[in-house]
Amino acid sequence: MKRDPKHPLGYKFSEIASHITGLSIPMFGISWQAPEAERTIVRSVLIFLEDRRALYNPFAIEIEHEVANSVLEIRRELTDAIQRLPEKSAAIPPLQAMRAACREYLDNTHQRYGPHFAFMADLGRLRMIFGYHIARLAVMYGIDIDGELASIIPPEYTQDLNND
Repeated sequence: MKRDPKHPLGYKFSEIASHITGLSIPMFGISWQAPEAERTIVRSVLIFLEDRRALYNPFAIEIEHEVANSVLEIRRELTDAIQRLPEKSAAIPPLQAMRAACREYLDNTHQRYGPHFAFMADLGRLRMIFGYHIARLAVMYGIDIDGELASIIPPEYTQDLNND
């Protein structure tokens, strides 16, 4: 740890806090847990998305109401991650964009009365937005994208992901 130049006999709080993993003082009823690292939070979101078939299953086998339920779960997970991240985190804008895409998709499902191709177009748009932002997060935080989720990564990002 570096000493604070303003206080040569002390340490900066941020330096001390970064080394504390947890603190509990039961007799006073005070408990504090150190915040999760940003990369850990982003990685947990990407792992969650790897299991969301709505993002990569063939369009022909998708069932509209099941996709809507999955998108609701994705939106909840994104909101949770945004709440856990530090306010100035670089991960927040991509997560917010994916959450907005979920809201847009869900809004469109309530307005859709036409043919099945409208469902596929909306789902394709959702996947495109997710692919772009998943790639950004993977590159920013050095996280591998596994399984079928990699199929929605835009081609211009696959080289960046393969070079890391």
